[in-house]
Amino acid sequence: MKKVLILANSSGGLYDFRNELVLEVLKEHEVYVSVPDEVAVDKLEAQGCRMIHTDINRRGMNPIQDLGLLKSYWKLLREIKPDVVLTYTIKPNIYGGICCRLLKIPYIVNITGLGTTFERGGMLKNMVVIMYREALKKAACVFFQNDRNKQIFEENGIFGQKAKRVNGSGVNVEKYSYEEYPAREKPKFLYVGRLMKEKGIEEYIYCAKKYANRAEFDIIGYCEEGYEEESKSLEKNGILKFHGFQKEVRSFYKEADAIIIASYHEGMSNVLLEAAATGRPVLATNIPGCKEAVEDNRTGLLFTPRSAEALESSIEYFLNMSTMQRESMGRAAREKMKQEFDRKFVVKSYIEEIEKII
Repeated sequence: MKKVLILANSSGGLYDFRNELVLEVLKEHEVYVSVPDEVAVDKLEAQGCRMIHTDINRRGMNPIQDLGLLKSYWKLLREIKPDVVLTYTIKPNIYGGICCRLLKIPYIVNITGLGTTFERGGMLKNMVVIMYREALKKAACVFFQNDRNKQIFEENGIFGQKAKRVNGSGVNVEKYSYEEYPAREKPKFLYVGRLMKEKGIEEYIYCAKKYANRAEFDIIGYCEEGYEEESKSLEKNGILKFHGFQKEVRSFYKEADAIIIASYHEGMSNVLLEAAATGRPVLATNIPGCKEAVEDNRTGLLFTPRSAEALESSIEYFLNMSTMQRESMGRAAREKMKQEFDRKFVVKSYIEEIEKII
């Protein structure tokens, strides 16, 4: 059996969004997985993966810690001697890619998003660009989740041996099956994601305060930038409901009339795909990583990012729709996911590239 090594920054993310690929690879090959956490290690191990713990500082760039990651990947690659390596997210992509290139091990990279570095620019961006150029130049294939990310890499002279577009991680349309649309007088909006400025939490809170008498507003997710106290205070005053982090979100999608995604940037929003597959309209910012999955005024509504007023206008428009119109929009969203974003398509693209190498 051939050896496939996966370098990722989250076992939970790997299991939630890429497990169908893992299972497919396991049918023919040995699978080794390097992650820094224990969230889904037991589940992946039970399926047959050989799990390896590798520390990663997911926030910021610390030269000492990042050098340690580089050394860890170098040692790991020399010990396992994989036939192909799959990498996800910036640090596994860069440090794993550099090691694979130097050791002449075939590797496939997935650009899950550009994060804040490319948006803010400056010296840090320049440094990341240089590192990405070195890391990706021998990549057998670089998967992009939206065309804009691919364009930005090309503008900055970052190329692999080949580039392909996939629709994010796709969505398991069987797991996220259609749910009957709720019938209630007071519509419910749902925010799912990390509570941080660049996810649009401030715009969401602004609208929750403004429309508290006409709609319900729920929040699910980790607090990363000090929004927990404010969220709990707003809950106490009846403005919204803060549920914190939830391992299972399908029941929340089911109860919502619409999901709001107010992000400033995305690779491809998994929340959007899951909610749409459930048959719920999505109100999303008109940005790469969201607009590909929403047909404006048919499967959801698109609005200008970084604008509370733009989100407010979308909410007003949605509230003035009939329940029948909202339900129809949700059914159209579900159909779009089945036709274009089924995770099976993403798995097929990966397997094609892996088999070409092996």
